[in-house]
Amino acid sequence: MSFVSLLMVIVPFSPPLGSSDGQGRILQRFPEKDWEDNPFPQGIELFCQPNGWQLYTERQPPAFFVAVLTDINSERHYCACFTFWEEVDNSQPQKSLSSEADEDDDSGILQPAQLFAPKSLVLVSRLDHTDVFRNCLGLIYTVHIDGLNVQLENLIGNLLTCVIPIAGGSQRTITLGAGDRQVIQTPITDSLPVSGCSVAQLFRQLGIINVLYLFCAALTEHKILFLSSSYHRLTDACRALLAIMFPLKYSFTYVPILPGKLLEVLSTPTPFIIGVNSFFRSETQELLDVIIADLDGGTVTIPECVHISLLPDPLLHQTQTALSMVLDPELEIADHAFPQGSTQPSSPKIQDKEIRAVFLWLFAQLFQGYRWCLHIIRIHPEPVIRFHKAAFLGQRSLTEDDFLMKVLDGMAFAGFVSERGPPYRAIDLFDDLIANEVERIRLEEGNPHKMMNHVKELAEHLFKNENPYPAVAMHKVQRPSEGSHLQLHQMIFPHLDEVTVQLFIDHAAAKLRSAPPAVKVEKNCMVPSGPPLGAIVDRNGNVLANSARRLEVVRNCITYIFENKMLEAKKLLPAVLRALKGRAARQCLTQELNLHVQQNRAVLDDQQFDYVVRMMNCTLQDCSHMDEYGIAAALLPLVTAFCRKLGAGITQFAYSCVQEHTVWTNMQFWEAMFYSDVQNHIRALYIEVSEHELPSPDQGELVEEDKCALEIASEQRRLWPTLSKEKQQELIQKEESTVFSQAIHYANRMSYLLLPLDTSKNRLLRSSGLGDVESVSNSYVTNSIAGSMAESYDTESGFEDAETSDVANSVVRFINRFVDKVCNESGVTNEHLKALHTMIPDIVQMHIETLDAVHRESKRLPPIQKPKLLRPALLAGEELMMDGLRVYLIADGREEATGVLGGPPLLPAEGAIFLTTYRLIFKGTPSDPLVAEQVVTRSFPVASLTKEKKISISLQMDQFIQEGLQLRSCTFQLMKIAFDEEVASDLAEVFRKHIHKLRYPQHVRGTFAFTVGQSSKLVVEHKHKEKNQSLKTLSKNLMKNAKKTIGRQYVTRKKYTPPTWENRGSIQSQVDEDEISVSEEVDQSSLTMSSTIKSSDRQTMSNVVERACCRDYQRLGLGTLSNSLTRSKNEPFRISTVNRMYTVCRSYPGLLIVPQSIPDSTIQRISRCYRQNRFPVVCWRNSRTKAVLLRSAGLHGKGVAGFFKSPNAPSAGPSQADSISLEQEKYLHAIISSMPSYSDTSGRNTLSGFTSAHMSSSDSSDKQRQPKIGALMKQVMGSKEELPGTFSRGVPGQRARVISLSEPRASVKARNTRRGKWGSIRVSGRISSYNPDIGTRLAGKDSPQANGGPSETHFLRQQRAHLYIIGDKSQLKGAKQDSFQQWEVVPIEVFDVRQVKTSFKKLMKACVPSSSSLDSNMTFYRCLEESEWMCLLHKVLQVSVLVVELLDTGSSVMVSLEDGWDITTQVVSLVQLLSDPYYRTFDGFRLLVEKEWLSFGHRFSHRGAQTMTSQSSGFTPVFLQFLDCVHQIHLQFPMEFEFSQYYLKFLAYHYVSNRFRTFLLDSDYERIELGVMYEEKGERKNPQVYKSVWDNIDRLNKKTPIFFNYMFSPEDGEVLKPYSCISNLKVWEFYTEETLSEGPSYDWELIHGRPETTEEAERQDTSAPKSQRKIIWPCYDNKSKVEPDAITKLFQELQSLEVELGQVSEKWKDTWDKIKATQRTETKLEHRHTLSTSLLMSSNLSHHRRVNLQESGVGSSLNLTLDTESSSTSTPSGSMVGGRPSTSTLYSQFQTTESEHRSFEGILYKKGALLKPWKPRWFVLDKTKHQLRYYENRQDKDCKGVIDLAEVESVTPGTPTMGAPKAIDEKAFFDLKTTKRFYNFCAQDSHNAQLWIDSIQSCLSDA
Repeated sequence: MSFVSLLMVIVPFSPPLGSSDGQGRILQRFPEKDWEDNPFPQGIELFCQPNGWQLYTERQPPAFFVAVLTDINSERHYCACFTFWEEVDNSQPQKSLSSEADEDDDSGILQPAQLFAPKSLVLVSRLDHTDVFRNCLGLIYTVHIDGLNVQLENLIGNLLTCVIPIAGGSQRTITLGAGDRQVIQTPITDSLPVSGCSVAQLFRQLGIINVLYLFCAALTEHKILFLSSSYHRLTDACRALLAIMFPLKYSFTYVPILPGKLLEVLSTPTPFIIGVNSFFRSETQELLDVIIADLDGGTVTIPECVHISLLPDPLLHQTQTALSMVLDPELEIADHAFPQGSTQPSSPKIQDKEIRAVFLWLFAQLFQGYRWCLHIIRIHPEPVIRFHKAAFLGQRSLTEDDFLMKVLDGMAFAGFVSERGPPYRAIDLFDDLIANEVERIRLEEGNPHKMMNHVKELAEHLFKNENPYPAVAMHKVQRPSEGSHLQLHQMIFPHLDEVTVQLFIDHAAAKLRSAPPAVKVEKNCMVPSGPPLGAIVDRNGNVLANSARRLEVVRNCITYIFENKMLEAKKLLPAVLRALKGRAARQCLTQELNLHVQQNRAVLDDQQFDYVVRMMNCTLQDCSHMDEYGIAAALLPLVTAFCRKLGAGITQFAYSCVQEHTVWTNMQFWEAMFYSDVQNHIRALYIEVSEHELPSPDQGELVEEDKCALEIASEQRRLWPTLSKEKQQELIQKEESTVFSQAIHYANRMSYLLLPLDTSKNRLLRSSGLGDVESVSNSYVTNSIAGSMAESYDTESGFEDAETSDVANSVVRFINRFVDKVCNESGVTNEHLKALHTMIPDIVQMHIETLDAVHRESKRLPPIQKPKLLRPALLAGEELMMDGLRVYLIADGREEATGVLGGPPLLPAEGAIFLTTYRLIFKGTPSDPLVAEQVVTRSFPVASLTKEKKISISLQMDQFIQEGLQLRSCTFQLMKIAFDEEVASDLAEVFRKHIHKLRYPQHVRGTFAFTVGQSSKLVVEHKHKEKNQSLKTLSKNLMKNAKKTIGRQYVTRKKYTPPTWENRGSIQSQVDEDEISVSEEVDQSSLTMSSTIKSSDRQTMSNVVERACCRDYQRLGLGTLSNSLTRSKNEPFRISTVNRMYTVCRSYPGLLIVPQSIPDSTIQRISRCYRQNRFPVVCWRNSRTKAVLLRSAGLHGKGVAGFFKSPNAPSAGPSQADSISLEQEKYLHAIISSMPSYSDTSGRNTLSGFTSAHMSSSDSSDKQRQPKIGALMKQVMGSKEELPGTFSRGVPGQRARVISLSEPRASVKARNTRRGKWGSIRVSGRISSYNPDIGTRLAGKDSPQANGGPSETHFLRQQRAHLYIIGDKSQLKGAKQDSFQQWEVVPIEVFDVRQVKTSFKKLMKACVPSSSSLDSNMTFYRCLEESEWMCLLHKVLQVSVLVVELLDTGSSVMVSLEDGWDITTQVVSLVQLLSDPYYRTFDGFRLLVEKEWLSFGHRFSHRGAQTMTSQSSGFTPVFLQFLDCVHQIHLQFPMEFEFSQYYLKFLAYHYVSNRFRTFLLDSDYERIELGVMYEEKGERKNPQVYKSVWDNIDRLNKKTPIFFNYMFSPEDGEVLKPYSCISNLKVWEFYTEETLSEGPSYDWELIHGRPETTEEAERQDTSAPKSQRKIIWPCYDNKSKVEPDAITKLFQELQSLEVELGQVSEKWKDTWDKIKATQRTETKLEHRHTLSTSLLMSSNLSHHRRVNLQESGVGSSLNLTLDTESSSTSTPSGSMVGGRPSTSTLYSQFQTTESEHRSFEGILYKKGALLKPWKPRWFVLDKTKHQLRYYENRQDKDCKGVIDLAEVESVTPGTPTMGAPKAIDEKAFFDLKTTKRFYNFCAQDSHNAQLWIDSIQSCLSDA
């Protein structure tokens, strides 16, 4: 029973002087002294006027609300506050009327006549009966205001002495003695909250979604703030939120109405639910982590930084549906045409309970089965219960669910467990729901209507609980008469007589004391647990994820291990390790292992132990640190059971080998395990007790055995009060001892799993988890806690990160912390706890001593057979940097090697990684025993390493290996390695440092190319030189090298000396003053080119000239050295020696081609305008049109002004800029005037397009070219009218799209119109600011002129510009085109090197991904597209083809892009390759690379990041991009190149490998400075060490045809114009291929110098003579080696035959040339007029080329009309008119018509079988295949029949038979007899017949 009201307080308003805000004070309180159990709440006056106490000028209506206060004991007090207004005595001036009263008061402002102050009646109660409080306080006010004849003291006395029961469903009528009557009903179950209509109202105010957000926020402990202008609404909303949280209770700050003065409470860091009046809205705006619910506006505002975890998905949807059906039942039938009746929502009170029923149903779903995860660890004196969170989440399969995790970790759930955990207590509706309705809820899940019926039943229960007697409505309370509060003269509320009230209270208290105590009978019972969780999981099918077959494999393997059938077990082990990924297999493993443990011990031999440990490790590896499935818990007793004997009295247990798992360092895991074991022991304790009490075995015993711990605890709690004190004490003591003994047991267990086997090293916590070096894998050295405790556990586990802390101390601290926690929770006595603390260090120390002995013995064990480390073969001069480290090579994102795509699983492989001075090599064998006899090799040059990072790898091998490295190389190779346990972490670190040192040497001298086989004289002390070296030093270097070179006897093509011969008297006048004489010994005047130099020196000179590419310039007609020296004027160009000292431009070669008329002094001035001083020089000349190709860097900003902006504008006065500008112009004029096409007739030859009229007059080949170049030009530049067919790069993030506009028709009319467009190199969306007319004019369209007259247009349209300058758009901004110039600028937008770098990184990741992509969209082709590599190739090819076109039509071109050493080099090299067949040969290509890339200073060292200094710039593969472009052209024109695709791959590999010196350093200047420019072959001490890649290629080319292209059949003067559209480009095999059997094949000596390969082949042949079948594994075998092409195969056979016969083997090239020569002569003799000439040998191949000559009509003129099918690309010159044939068609002839297979061929008549006529057939005699084949006709590809010559018995002249051809000589017949049948043949004449007979006979005799 309880008093309705504990305190009655009257709080009036007292205005303090001078303040703007008043405050309340307590006038009277009843009773005057506090109740015993309830102190008076302080600060109550603040809550009466939460907005602050203020005076009003008008009287307000009375107000009522209930505030809630929480005391220090978490008890809630409900303060019902009734406020009314009274007139204030206005005799003194009121300054607190408003805040505006200030010093202006005396200015005559009228004070209001009347002011009203609030006065509150407050009733404080423990019970929440809002309506009763309102009625009681209202009655007191009514009596006062209406002056009723009732004593107020009596009313208050009665109110304070009302006694009502707390709960139990009783009702009580109360009266205050003023003719009133009220019935108070108490709820049946006190634990269920009372909500009235507040929940329904909250949903009406905020809506379903908003309330669900608030609900989840409250459960996951966020801060929630309600805003409303009504206090009553605020209280209701807070009450409603608490009601829907049932059965959880909110345990944080709960203030439904917060006074304005206490707003700082909102900044508290703890969660809260608070209500604040909207008046303070502005103050709440700054709160960043508070969820604000505006009840009046219906909104919920969630700050950005707050993430609310919502309910798990199916539940969320079901809850929303159910709430929607309760709140808006009409929604379901809103669309029905004939709705059945009206479905109105229930009344608010019922609706309120229905909503609460939905949430009750939701919690039943969330918490179903929770009682099965409770651990009872003490029963007496009070139950202590813990909840096993991990098991609950695991069994519910909700480990990933964020919401449930947070709820279970929250305070509310902790309260729920302690309140509802006890097994013996009163139960309520929720307990009933969990116990009995779970199955029903599960069945109704999918059926909303059934669910609603259930909800309605629950709602009925809730309503009944709140209103046990709904029919009773006997309230009778008087209310004040209407408008009474507005009466003018009201009485002041009187001062009450305290004595009278106190007498009432004392009287009631005495009566209460004499009455018998009313005790509510608690109906305690055992709480039912409901269905176990197992059933739920089965339904979801998670347990059944593993097939029974897999579990069978696990069982069989374990059986084999324990039956000692180790071979069988070994076969099954990989499958078992894979199966253990599944939970069922892991549980199966623990059950099976349990069967083999007898008396807690299982002694195994070494191999059994090894296998069991491997399986345990694999099982634990996939367990999370929470161990939600209890796998680690099940393994814990097993790891202390399985052991092996190491020696006398020394046993090693499995726990020392399975420590590397995070679960062992998780405190929560140990606690859960401890509580679980304690529960089992407590249960056993009480089962034993009951057994002793039952002397005879009967049924009761069995029942007791089956009971779970909670049931036993419930029974014990029921019996507890009946037990004697002694018995009670005995049970308490027994329980406490049980817990204590378990604590000791666990201290031991924890020390087993946390102390590493080798504790001697005192390693720190964060050190690596791998073992040390000496140990072998049998000893299973682990570092356990000392290594695996990651940072996240440091705070959790209480470890300190102190330097000095060693393993033992760390473990002791961890165990102490655990023991403190569990013992305090389980009520262990202090004495026992102290005993434990003293015991723990001893336990740990003792265990360490045991481990030391085990560790010592384990080292003596013979190591488990690991694969033998295979040594890699090394190159001559290559040395190992450190011994091989045992590692595992892990599979990366390439799936071919893993067996996923079929084929054997080659990876992971076990072996060693070797670091040599040149390479990183992995060599080993696959871990899968079925493929273990194969060798896996993966290697790449150290210099090609682009990225190295540490990774953590989990393996299914012997150990849980963590530490690994990922090494990525720009040769498109990736190594993911995991270090074996025997590799110490410090050794791995040393390995990393070595790699770094080798990858980035201090100087280029440290690279492998210099250190390999280095002789003593090459060891030069290198001094770091300043950037701007003095000329003196340079001249000394030059001189030294020059002398050294001239004095040498052995000379090669590569030798080069600085040109000392330049300084002759004849040209002394040209030399600048600052020039330094180089020749110190020889008198200058006596030095002439031919006469004075000794013959050997003359040879040297020729080599110097060779190195300067002079011979190539001579070939191109660009001047010879002698001409340049004598300055003959008849040549347009000369070889200038202006840069011989590298003073003009450091990155240019010493000799340069410049116009004859330009003196050297001008060149020096011009060079300053260009970036890096790279001024325009000629690098190639077209032999037909005499147009020249120039290269230079882009202009400096200042140079643009004078050069392009308006060169003919009058300048104010002469200046240096102007003079340089004029000299530049003069320079360009000199180039233009060198061209034969240049004529001065009109005086103003400008660029313009050709009209059709002019076109008709030009020659036919030109006519067909014009529109093409114009279109080309417009695409390369980009124009304003860009078509959708353009290729746009766009913003880097955009994906490039190519739309091909194709018009397959090729009509004559269409020749002059542009149909479709090539790709344009321009940024999409940006309008070009350059002259769009260039392309239009070139395209033959009218060009709109600025001032637009037609005459002017025709005047300008005479011919194309003589010189085009390809420049960068960004450099040429604002450039104006002048109509009187002979050159024209083509501005294009080029990519910079950063784009190449980024693109290459993405390309590497696409071709060699580090892990398989989880995103199904990120396929190989998608990644390739996003890399934009193909777009870059497209752009380079596109510009190159444009330049080729321009040069081919007679215009010169100057490529002037960026710094002139990246894209410029790419373009000019490709242009020369496409235009000049010489560069497509071995010598030519070498020369091209030496000239354009090496001499012209491409920065190989810088772009390849070869040294420490260039490390930061990163790897940028500009040269690789060029090689890729060459590869693309090679694919399109396979017959035009002397070298094969392999040659390009070889260069691509070795230009980054640093094996050769060729591609080191950035310019000739640097090479001279370092003395590596003129190295001799003769200098080599080691014959295997080649310094130049070209020497190596030459040597290999002599040995083997690997670099040779058998299809090479060049066309004289053929200009190639490849397609450049992305759809025509292919991914280079170099990026994707891999040969795991031998590693990259580019270090030829390593792979082909092995004798074992041939032996192997022989062995294979003998073992399997029958089968010709070969199995070639992708990514493993070298396809070209295992399955060579036909010609290579023949060469190999020839070679082996020569060896067999003991002949001297002939060089392959000589053989090839002989065959070629004989083939040609044979073909000429036999088939002069036929088209079956040798496709490979003859050069008459025009009709088979990809670019075709027209065979009819115009003989040699190229058909340039071109199908525009590929209009978005550069169109090749001259395809077939009807559309371009596919490449497959072009080369299909190679399949059957290879000439070397046709020894003799012609037409023969053949007699058919019986009764069949004679028919003419085309017969082919094939000596190679030893066959006579016949075809329908000559063109036929399909063979109709074959006569095997091996079966031929005789060939004899025959006679005509019936049906033979008429009018043919009898001697033309002959017969062929085989073992099977008789053939009759007839030739065209007797001579032919004789030829056939002889040929067949010779074939037979040869055989």
